[in-house]
Amino acid sequence: MHYLITGGAGFIGSHLAEALLARGVDVAIIDDLSTGSILNIEHLKSHPRFSYVLDTMMNRAVLTEIVDRADVIVHLAAAVGVRLIVESPVRTIETNIRGTELVLELASKKKKKVVIASTSEVYGKASKVPFCENDDLVMGATDKGRWSYACSKMIDEFLALAYWKEKRVPTVVVRLFNTVGPRQTGQYGMVVPRFVGQALRGEPITVYGDGSQRRCFTWVGDVVQALVALSEHPGAIGEIFNLGNTEEVAILELAERTKGLTGSASPIVFVPYEKAYAAGFEDMPRRVPSIEKAHRLIGYRPTLGLDGILKSVIGHFEQRSA
Repeated sequence: MHYLITGGAGFIGSHLAEALLARGVDVAIIDDLSTGSILNIEHLKSHPRFSYVLDTMMNRAVLTEIVDRADVIVHLAAAVGVRLIVESPVRTIETNIRGTELVLELASKKKKKVVIASTSEVYGKASKVPFCENDDLVMGATDKGRWSYACSKMIDEFLALAYWKEKRVPTVVVRLFNTVGPRQTGQYGMVVPRFVGQALRGEPITVYGDGSQRRCFTWVGDVVQALVALSEHPGAIGEIFNLGNTEEVAILELAERTKGLTGSASPIVFVPYEKAYAAGFEDMPRRVPSIEKAHRLIGYRPTLGLDGILKSVIGHFEQRSA
């Protein structure tokens, strides 16, 4: 069995590559290192079943070759992080839609299985929780840049399901909810590594808005095991699955727990959204997944709670700075 991971030098991709290699399969990745890092895969480069290509997915000739060698493609390459999405909407839309379209087109020639990583962002401004895979999706206005990311990932989902229905390309869509763990960077707006980094450096821990917004954080190891299981299960084809944790926490409480677990003296300060991002930025008060569909098919249940996740991230930061 041969897997190809697009965006494989990223946070989730590198953990997925590790898990697959541990299962005895061949793994190839492609990454242009725009948001990924060679350091994430440095320890894998000498593995006899691992190969990597440092190039953009838009290089059709290169992508054609590595897709042809693969049995399963896990498409993780995408624009990531709220800050990048808000500041670079053109890049967000082009990366997400064009990249996904190209992967599906090339995979369709020989009916290669494709797992498409989508996002909880597609639920947009929906207020009914928990979010279920067949719920209506509620988007904001087109002049609010944040929704360009959600809409581009919705198009990715439509493309994946259309390729299955029309061209019989076996596709699976997964909607990832706030996945966290070692190697994740706070550079693009991810809140947990940002809080941990600030706390360990003794800097103010910056909470955007009033901190009442609530999120659910999932350990990357749980997500990776579910991705592998869904890629192998024939019942997943043509379906959409939420992958997340149902343990909710307010962002202010997250900051307080991070401060406590690091033993930091950092003050917690509030930053208005318009100062953190741009005027008119919209956020969602809650984002909670229903994970029953994944549980029914593959027995998915999160194994690590928030404190355990925070400790793993803190340990990674401390080891990296040692």
